[in-house]
This record gives sequence, structure tokens and C-alpha cells, in this order.
Amino acid sequence: MIEVQSLTRYYGKTAAVQDVSFKISNHEIVGLLGHNGAGKSTIMRMLSGYLEPSAGSIVIDGIDLAEDPRAVQQQLGYLPENLPVYPEMMVADYLDYVATLKGIPATERMGEVREALLATDLAERALDAINILSRGFRQRVGVAQAILGQPRLLILDEPTNGLDPNQTEHMRKLITRLARRTTIILSTHIMQEVDAVCDRVLMLRNGQLALDQGLAEMHDSKTLLLRTCSAVQSLEAHLQRLPQVQAVEDSLGDDGLMHYDIHLHPNVDTDTAANNIAQCVVSAGAKLYQLQVLSRDLDSIFREVYAGGD
Repeated sequence: MIEVQSLTRYYGKTAAVQDVSFKISNHEIVGLLGHNGAGKSTIMRMLSGYLEPSAGSIVIDGIDLAEDPRAVQQQLGYLPENLPVYPEMMVADYLDYVATLKGIPATERMGEVREALLATDLAERALDAINILSRGFRQRVGVAQAILGQPRLLILDEPTNGLDPNQTEHMRKLITRLARRTTIILSTHIMQEVDAVCDRVLMLRNGQLALDQGLAEMHDSKTLLLRTCSAVQSLEAHLQRLPQVQAVEDSLGDDGLMHYDIHLHPNVDTDTAANNIAQCVVSAGAKLYQLQVLSRDLDSIFREVYAGGD
């Protein structure tokens, strides 16, 4: 769907984005993360065709953005952080206006507007002026204009910014539903947002790609916590001999039990390793009180990535 190679953008002599490459498949929801100034907005603007890269290439659905920007933009929906809406217009009129700008034929325009209203649960507010809507409904108007024409790529910049918990939950469900027919790039500062809806994360640091990883893989620390009785002194040696185990760290817990952090080799199946560890504990004559995967949260991963750049 999207193939980005060596994407670079300079503002004067300052590199806002430098040598960034990634691929995104159809129907993926990808979170774009990074501190302010990391290059997120610049990348989104380049993907939309609003900014030209200083170097590198963007290919969307086999079409080079530099060679045929109009063809790419016809497949694109974009929700900027600050909604470019006309507050005095009615919702339906605004969407009809955007559909016209997108080049949707007049014979299809009403149907596309109706579908966008239904998808965002705005049908009952279609004749309301945008300026009387709540922040949550204005965000929905922004999403509605982005999905007009059923784009194959949807770029959403802070889609839940300023929303209350109920509105945020509605937006998350909408994004998940939209991914059935489109590929989505989601930029946000809210880690729970990424955990809730994304399949994968692209993390930027100082204009460079610092991390590109799936959420499931990211949360799997490849480390198991084992708690056993303290009577069997040779258990650590038994654990070290298991082929899946890379390293073992032990300590005596406040509960009087032995605590082992068991680090697995990167490509090991965690369930298989856990089964072997449990059998090893029993064979050594120890009592198994706890065996669980230590999961890493996205906040801590984000801090690790940025600590690595300091």
C-alpha cells in the first residue's frame, strides 16, 4: 500500500525528517509517535502531497507521489489537528462542498455525503451549523470529510484531541471500523490510543525512525517472572541449561520466595519456553508459585527510545 524510501525534508539547513524508510500494508492501523518536533507532522504533510520532500520517494498503491500527486490525493483522506472547517456552514453543506473539491461526480456526491454522515453518526446533525456543535461532533465532521470518496489511505492527526472519555471511545470504534476498508496512519501523543487501535508503531526521534515494530511483539519482553520456594539451590543452573533461556537473574523476594527473571532468546516461542521452565522447576523438586510473562507498556518503551537518543 505505502512504500517510503529515504524520505528527507529540510527547512533551510535544519533536517526535520532524515532518511526515513518504511512500508505499510493494506488495512493496517499504524501509530506515528514522537515528541513535538520529532517530524510527525512533516511526514504526514509529505504523505498527503502538501509538502515536497527534499529527497526520497513516496509510492502509494504503486503510484509515485512525485509523478502523479493528483492520482494519489484522490485516494487520500486527511484529518489535520486543527480542523479547516467553515463554522457558519451546515454539516451537510460543508461535506457537499468538500466532496466537490475532491472531484466526486455530482451524481455520486449525495450518496457519498450520506455514507460519511452515517459512518460518523452525524445524520441527526446534518442540518446543524458547525459552530453550534460540541468538540466531539466537530471532530466527527473532520473525520467525515476525510472519509468522503472512500479513500484507500486515511491520515488522522490527533483525532481524539479534546474529547471526553465517551467521545474518545466512539472515535476509537470508528477508526477500527474504518480500517476494514482503508489503511490508517494515526498520529497521537496518547499511548492508550495506540494500544487501543493500532497494529504497529513507527516511533520518530529527531527526525529519524527510531522504532518500527508491531504492538504484540513490542509488548512481549521475552522475559518471564518465576517465583519458587527457596529450598532448591541448584534450580538456577537447571534453568540456565534450557536451550530457550538466554540469561537468568535471581533474587530473594520480601515474600521469602526466590524470584527469577528469565530472559529468553529473541526468536523463542514464549509458550514453549514457559512449559519447559515449569517442567524444569518440577523436575528439580521445587514448588512453582508463579510463572508469567513480563509485559512492557508503551510508555516505558517510548521512554527507552528517547533515553537512547540523549
